[in-house]
Amino acid sequence: MSLVEYLKKAKSLDSKPAEETYSFFLVTCPSLHLAVEVWERSPDRSWRHPNPKISPASQGSGCGGGGAMARRSRGAGGGGGEAALKADAAAMRLVWRRGAVRLVLVSAIAWAMLVLLALAFHLWSCSSSVAFLSALCKKDSKVLNALDSMRLSSKPLHRCRIPVADDPNAVVIPKRTPNTIVKKLSYITVDKKDKDPSPLFGGRQNWKQREDSFKLNSTMKVHCGFMKNSGADMDSVDVKYIQKCKFVVASGIFDGYDIPHQPSNISRRSQKLFCFLMVVDEVSLDFIEKNTTVKIDNAGGKWVGIWRLITVHRLPFDEPRRNGKIPKILTHRLFPQAWYSIWIDGKMELIVDPLLILERYLWRGKYTFAVAIHKHHRSIYEEGDAIKRRKRYARPLVDLQMKMYYHEGMEPWSPKKKIPSDVPEGAVLIREHTTMTDLFSCLWFNEVNLFTPRDQISFGYVVHRLGDALNFFMFPNCEYNSLFILHRHTREHSSKVEWAKTIDEIVKKGLKESRGGLGLWTPYPADLSSVELPAVKRTSPAG
Repeated sequence: MSLVEYLKKAKSLDSKPAEETYSFFLVTCPSLHLAVEVWERSPDRSWRHPNPKISPASQGSGCGGGGAMARRSRGAGGGGGEAALKADAAAMRLVWRRGAVRLVLVSAIAWAMLVLLALAFHLWSCSSSVAFLSALCKKDSKVLNALDSMRLSSKPLHRCRIPVADDPNAVVIPKRTPNTIVKKLSYITVDKKDKDPSPLFGGRQNWKQREDSFKLNSTMKVHCGFMKNSGADMDSVDVKYIQKCKFVVASGIFDGYDIPHQPSNISRRSQKLFCFLMVVDEVSLDFIEKNTTVKIDNAGGKWVGIWRLITVHRLPFDEPRRNGKIPKILTHRLFPQAWYSIWIDGKMELIVDPLLILERYLWRGKYTFAVAIHKHHRSIYEEGDAIKRRKRYARPLVDLQMKMYYHEGMEPWSPKKKIPSDVPEGAVLIREHTTMTDLFSCLWFNEVNLFTPRDQISFGYVVHRLGDALNFFMFPNCEYNSLFILHRHTREHSSKVEWAKTIDEIVKKGLKESRGGLGLWTPYPADLSSVELPAVKRTSPAG
């Protein structure tokens, strides 16, 4: 029996000694490995060597003993020995080739596992509450930015402990702040020159009226949205309900971008004291009713958990972003009985008791308005540059608004200014509704109505124009992030005007808004052609 035949028989036997013998010879003689493999692959299991000139007999003695190897060592059978050498070389090449492929595959798998492990550690350290691990996280890394843009993972928020009071039940509600500078505030609801049967929601404020609105007097009358018969109407059942609301947590969902997120950690006292009002349009109401449970009370009011849905009809603007500014900025106009309000964007879940929020940000420091510092930007020109790069509104119109502001004396932020930033995080607004706070909100909304809907640009400008009259507090961004859990929109909003690069493109493609931003298309009472915007130095790679 030849060695090959023996090995074939050994492999077919189900015994450990046979397996060990077979394995030994395959390791010591690669040519036998090839021979047996060819035998296994042949249909009739008849042994065939890859080289047909070599007979089984010439290979029968195998490796290291008689047969081909013995003849090679004795110089006998030169032709057969040469063929055997070629067969061994071919077998070795096959072994090396397979080994190389396996090495590459194993290396690739090991490298991929190492990358995934490093990525997992990076994400874990960024979300860890352990200070050491959190310090290792580069929160503006390209990895986190990429995952965030693909909606695979949210960028971690920089959070810190909010120094709130321990017990909402122990908080003493102070007396309301007296009105000192502006003692009486009223609103223009009809423009004398406006003959339109469907007037503009923000009115037709001219440049002189705009300028006069920044001149503070004890009695003032200004544009502040809600022009007569201009839209944003509420149902009578909701109008009746909000009459009792002195303390308000307000939010809003427009165009079906979100569903209400239930706040947590709300004390019994706050549940009784506050009205939780979610302002929605008809599209959003329909979306909410299809995706969550809406309960109707005996009076006809609609509820989603703690949130009372307030539906507004006849939306005044073409652009959903502008419609969303109505409940956000004009909270005092929508809910005129409110003494205090906390606004949070619709994609947020409040996780701090609202009574503790008022105590921390208003009453403790005797402020009437509180908002967080922007995470990345301090200057409105830096914010405008980011808006253009991220295509959040038409570039030439953003430039035009900033040129107006720069021409009117709005300098870039610097540490010499009295406020820590000109740019806020506008998703959370905390207010006591004094006449000064309400005037600020009116003037802020008028800028949003006249120019772009990007309210973070106009906020700093209105603060600049009012000087020290507004008693407000800009608190650390890390505290802002600790007030809520941020959820993603059900879909992202984008309008064609946001991508426009030139004025001609806006005009030719019919992208101009018909009921908002009209100040951008009204001749400005000064020549802005020579105005050059200040250079912007990006302070953050994420900005």
